[in-house]
Amino acid sequence: MIANDRKYWIALKSIDGVGSLGFKNLVDAFGHPKKVFNASLQSLTAVPGIGPRTAGNVKDFNGWQKTEEELELLKKYDARLITYQDSLYPRSLLNIYDFPPFLYAKGHLKADDVNIAVVGSRTASTYGKFSTERLCRELAIKGITVVSGLARGIDSAAHKGALTGKGRTIAVLGCGLDTIYPPENRELYEEIVAKGAVITEYAFGTPPSGSNFPARNRIISGISLGVVVVEANEKSGSLITAKLALEQGREVFAVPGSIDSAGSRGTNKLIKQGAKLIENAYDILEEILPQLGRPSQDAPPEKSILKQDEAEEKRPQRKTAAHELTDVEQSVLKSMSSKAMDIDSIITATGLKPNEALNILLTLELRGIIKQLPGKKFMVKE
Repeated sequence: MIANDRKYWIALKSIDGVGSLGFKNLVDAFGHPKKVFNASLQSLTAVPGIGPRTAGNVKDFNGWQKTEEELELLKKYDARLITYQDSLYPRSLLNIYDFPPFLYAKGHLKADDVNIAVVGSRTASTYGKFSTERLCRELAIKGITVVSGLARGIDSAAHKGALTGKGRTIAVLGCGLDTIYPPENRELYEEIVAKGAVITEYAFGTPPSGSNFPARNRIISGISLGVVVVEANEKSGSLITAKLALEQGREVFAVPGSIDSAGSRGTNKLIKQGAKLIENAYDILEEILPQLGRPSQDAPPEKSILKQDEAEEKRPQRKTAAHELTDVEQSVLKSMSSKAMDIDSIITATGLKPNEALNILLTLELRGIIKQLPGKKFMVKE
């Protein structure tokens, strides 16, 4: 799409009263945003949802200088404008009633991405972040693209887990592409751009206002086949995402938590209401594989993932030799007895920081050296 074409999309969206639904109705009626600006007042008011005031705003529009500045910012930040008429626009997003007319994107979107959203508390516990990283790493290894919101806590852990699994991840922002929020996620932002994509419906310069995030959440669920909620209290924004997912016909999953933890009340409530309880990536895959098996341009066929699973099952298993582990990994392994140990005991025995110990346990578990048991305990596999 050439720059002269894009400016009409930017201009039309910026007009007061148009909105996402009005935008679609106008383009459906006239074929292209440029033709909307050339339409008569009478023909504009004939479009559903476009009253005399909004039609007048279209005819009186004089913000072309600002649209040109927006185009320059796209160049400056090496970003793209992807409209809903483009092939890279997420097809599943078109199924929600108020999909954004276009997305600002930095990085690389793929038409064949199979997306699962993972969201949760910004004030997540150490174990919540550990569980999220492990789950998202497993999903990435299976070829699933992890979608989240780049927020503190569970969102950040989700992106990191996918990147650790050498997979793709997409961050959906509640602000402009030129605003990194929270600021401490700058390095993570750049990693996501390099190995996935950062997208938003908001123009450059838009701050991370609280009112933007509920709207952002509809995109997180909208581009995904399902939404996983990890550690959410009863008033969490993650529950809004889950509600949106249900309204959009998406699968909803929840990671169970302690009944004594306030941060788990929201997720446990979701499970009571019918969300699928999950403990690993396979719990998610068994729900979404039937969807991938149906002919669709939204996702690759089921057999591609099934073949990968079968190949892994048939591949000869071998025990990891001690010399293949780092010194720290060997230290953690030696600290573990044949009996199940909780995290605190392992941290005490090794003298490691909680974060370091959890990351090493994640690595050892994914390599099949140790296994996790109910009650957040670990033991060496026999």
